[in-house]
Amino acid sequence: MSNRSIIHSDGAPQAIGPYSQAIKTGNTVYLSGQIPLVPETMALVVGDIEPQIRQVFDNLKAVCEAASGDLQNIVKLNIFLTDLGNFDVVNKVMESYFKTPYPARAAIGVASLPKGAEVEMDAIMVTN
Repeated sequence: MSNRSIIHSDGAPQAIGPYSQAIKTGNTVYLSGQIPLVPETMALVVGDIEPQIRQVFDNLKAVCEAASGDLQNIVKLNIFLTDLGNFDVVNKVMESYFKTPYPARAAIGVASLPKGAEVEMDAIMVTN
């Protein structure tokens, strides 16, 4: 018998494919990638990158909370950007969502993301 459980939050966008928002095994939660979709409308935030990044963090936060955690419980964060020129904006926004100790992190430049998004993030969270 598996000790995996599906994590779901109505405060984050519904999965747009055959995957779960997150899977919890033991005290580790693997969060699927989030793009800047508004959960209530499933519309992509477009325009300036900062609101897009904030929406992604808000989506991740909702899934963390559904798993009885918060952003501070994230130990590894992967950030995918279609323009690495937005790296400084990611850092600025991230400082408003996280406090030290910051999670381990990677920022990766990619050619494209689902639905034409400019940013996507996934994470690993450890709960108490």
